[in-house]
Amino acid sequence: MRTDSSPGTLPAREHLPAAAAGTPVLDVVVPVYNEEKDLQPCVRRLHEHLARTFPYPFRITIADNASTDTTPQVAARLAAEIPEVVRFRLEQKGRGRALRAVWSASDAPVLAYMDVDLSTDLNALLPLVAPLISGHSDLAIGSRLSRSSRVVRGAKREFISRSYNLILRGSLQARFSDAQCGFKAIRKDVAQVLLPLVEDTGWFFDTEMLVLAERAGLRIHEVPVDWVDDPDSTVHIVRTATDDLKGVWRVGKALATGSLPLDRLARPFGDDPRDREIKDVPTGLARQLVGFCVVGALSTLFYLLLYSLFRSFAGPQTANAFALLVSAVANTAANRRLTFGVRGRGGAVRHQAQGLVVFAIGLALTSGSLAALDAATADPAHSTELAVLVAANLAATVLRFLLFRAWVFPERLEGGDRRQPEPEPRPTVVAHSPYGTSYAAPYGSPHRTPPSASAPHDPAWRDRTLHPQPVRPHDTDPRETR
Repeated sequence: MRTDSSPGTLPAREHLPAAAAGTPVLDVVVPVYNEEKDLQPCVRRLHEHLARTFPYPFRITIADNASTDTTPQVAARLAAEIPEVVRFRLEQKGRGRALRAVWSASDAPVLAYMDVDLSTDLNALLPLVAPLISGHSDLAIGSRLSRSSRVVRGAKREFISRSYNLILRGSLQARFSDAQCGFKAIRKDVAQVLLPLVEDTGWFFDTEMLVLAERAGLRIHEVPVDWVDDPDSTVHIVRTATDDLKGVWRVGKALATGSLPLDRLARPFGDDPRDREIKDVPTGLARQLVGFCVVGALSTLFYLLLYSLFRSFAGPQTANAFALLVSAVANTAANRRLTFGVRGRGGAVRHQAQGLVVFAIGLALTSGSLAALDAATADPAHSTELAVLVAANLAATVLRFLLFRAWVFPERLEGGDRRQPEPEPRPTVVAHSPYGTSYAAPYGSPHRTPPSASAPHDPAWRDRTLHPQPVRPHDTDPRETR
């Protein structure tokens, strides 16, 4: 992978190089819980399909979520009989927990997972991972809601699935079409940075991962799939839906408060080296201008309402000053968040102080316009005052945008480029990985499963039992039934 310095933490996307002999390009994870019946036919069918159609080396990893039936024995037998099959054993339940553990430890540059029932037609697997191998996309998902998808399932599940995705679109502004289809893939370099930000360990894991990736500007590729519902599914629909809605609330709150460091997921503007050689060219002008115009229009209406209110008991200059002051504070806050993408409380006081300087310039323009009107007309009509103020505010608005862009928020550029001081190093503690290696983890996050580059080369990689660290109370998933 490219290692040259560029904006953001992640490098520009590239086509994956040819893999060394024996090194898998794709690692397909099959998370299971008490699937003694379906596991063997699933793995054998998946292995046969990959061996016949996939042009790169691959691995199939069985992630056993603390099964209590004979699933561990079935997994061990498959790993012994098929060279490309390995198994992991986790002593805690949770599909998200299993995916985080295995993906973090895998050495494959492309990571995928699918449900053990193989409801999704396997012919979609190569189209799913091809954009990740080529460097075109960061994540890929199968979509049952695409126009060209062919889906067989009951009306109840169809209604729940579509309702859930409508909720995501309305509450989290998600643009991907299908959050919970058990057929997804991600590039390893993206997973290393994205997975530590995902908190859920159960069924909401997929949704949270996709929402954060989309908000960070990563590219998500969607593949229409043929999908047949599994009538024997043991997923508790009501409990799962309730927990998913709680997850939507938690993620929405985190995004609204700016508590998630999505900047570390930023990609360079383009993958062509010429894009990074262009110097001193302002970017993001069109997007920022649209946002500024929307905020400005709303601020102007707010200002005129305040002016009319204050004018009922004060003179024009006093009413103008108070209306402009209140609307300027609201305007700076709105532009800070919506137009220039500044999240969190850092620098808020400084931005408001600079906004007040811009306000003073606007006040001078509008007050000067009112003074000129009073000099020209002894008793101007209220409608004339408003017309003069609108014209003066238009001029002040243009100046305000230029000052905001060049002075107040100069570091806010398009495409996630956030030229901010490097944060101070966080205290680290040395923890022991369940794979036999030590790693330095940020203080306060012992529940994270660390990546381990050396684990896949361990001779015992084919048969691992994971013992995750104790988790927070809300991390447990009693609803996990499969």
